[in-house]
Formats: sequence, structure tokens, C-alpha cells
Amino acid sequence: MPALDDSVITQDEVEREDTAAVGAGLDVLEEPDRIRDPWWRRLGSSIVPPILAMVVVLVIWEIVYLLELKPEVMLPSPAAVWDELLVLLHGGQAWEAIWTSLSRGLIGFAMAIVIGAPIGLAIARFPWLRASFGPLLSGLQSMPSVAWVPLAILWFQISPAMIYMVVLLGAVPSIANGLTAGIDQVPPLYSRVGHVLGLNWWAQTRHVLLPAALPGFLAGLRQGWAFSWRSLMAAELIVTSSKLGFGLGQLMNQGRDLSDAPLLYAGLILIFIVGVGVELIMFRPLERAILDARGLSTKKR
Repeated sequence: MPALDDSVITQDEVEREDTAAVGAGLDVLEEPDRIRDPWWRRLGSSIVPPILAMVVVLVIWEIVYLLELKPEVMLPSPAAVWDELLVLLHGGQAWEAIWTSLSRGLIGFAMAIVIGAPIGLAIARFPWLRASFGPLLSGLQSMPSVAWVPLAILWFQISPAMIYMVVLLGAVPSIANGLTAGIDQVPPLYSRVGHVLGLNWWAQTRHVLLPAALPGFLAGLRQGWAFSWRSLMAAELIVTSSKLGFGLGQLMNQGRDLSDAPLLYAGLILIFIVGVGVELIMFRPLERAILDARGLSTKKR
């Protein structure tokens, strides 16, 4: 009997040691997630690479300018464009154009979410709607934004409503398709768990499908913003009127009419900066928060 007791005790000790080893291994695997780099290192890793890329682009631009591969009226020097940017910023013209275009873009994008999200949800939840309107949404998404400008002018004349129509037609299909794709990627097991818990259609959609589809929906939102911003710039470039205010598209159009290449390039750079700024300020933190909440991010932060 004592030998049996010793064997039992030994077996218990072995099980405890195995459990402790497994726990220690899991702790080691989770350790990189708990170690956070200093803020200055994280900030540098996100800022330094884009700055280096910009420096490379500027160097190539300067070399092409010095080689005179294009006349100066077509390709001004980076210094001339920089001077034009400073003039626009100090004179307030750049800030006025940025505010006009950015406010239009954000308002149009918010309206596109309000319209596109219910459409995408309905198409994802009702097969007959998907079969009927799914191909139409995909076709609308592939339409060039410029194609909607004449129709918008015909319907609303030269007015802010014309601008918003172009933005909506460019962004709504992308947002709707993004939500549909996100819901399609939700594992069927989630829906079965919702049925087991006794959730009705709306409760299952609200508490199960929509939270699970957030990563895919975010991709649709990012694409929707890109489409809305491009559609807005297309409308502003084509239509110039005092009724529409002075946006970035009108700024570039002014540079074209005056044959002012530095002004034209300065407007193009401002459009690019606003697009990148919205991505870094709005979408990148939102993506990081969603991925972190689901344990899908593997980078140290």
C-alpha cells in the first residue's frame, strides 16, 4: 500500500508539473504582447519610413528637373512648388480650400455610411436581395466617378447637392459591398450560437453578426472614403462656380487656367496630404483598436 501511495503522489506531482510547464509556455507566448516599446520608438517607426520615402521621391524629382527631361512649365522644381505652398498657407488660401473640400468629403462620407450600411446589411441577410441587387451594386462600384458629374449637373444644376450626389454614388456601393463581405466572412458557428441563445433576427444581427463583421466592414469603409474623396475631387475639378465655394479641386483648376505649374502641383500635394491624413488619423487607429480587441494584431505596440 505505501508503494501505491507513493505512485499516486508521484503521478499528481507530474500532472502539476505538466500544468505549470504549459502555463509557463503560454506566458512566454503572451510576453511579447505585454512588452510595449517606448512611445518615441513606436512614433519613430511609424513616421521615419514615410519621411524617408518622401525624401527619395523629392531627390528623384530634383534629378529629373535638373536633367531638364521636361520643360519647367510642365515640371517645376521642388523648391518652386514649396515656395508656392508657403504662399498658399500664409495667405490662407490653402486652409480655405482644405476646409471646404474636407468638410464636403466628411459630410458626404457620413451620409454614405447611413445609406450604404443598411443596404449592405439587407443584401447580406436576404438572399433574394443579393441575387437581385448585388450585381447592380458591383456595377455601380466599378463606374468612374467622372461619369456621374454630367448627370448630377442635370438633376441639381450647379449646387452643393450636385457635389454630394457624386460623392454618394461613388461611396455607397463600396460601403454596402464592404459590409456584405464582412458578414459573409463571419463563421456560421456564430449564427448557430445565436440561435441556441434564443436571439431573434435583430438581436442576432446587432450582437453577433455586426461585431464579428467589423474588420471586413472597416475595409469597406476605408474603400468608401477613398471613393468619396476621389469622386469629390473629380466633381470639383470639372465644375467651378462661386456657388460651390473654393475647394482643392478649384485650386488645381485655377493653376491649370493660369498655366501656373507650381500652383497646380501644390494643389495636388494638398489633396494627397489630406487623403493620407484622414487615413492616419481616422482609419489607422480604428483598425488597430478593432484588431487588438480581437487579438488579431501581432505587432508590438
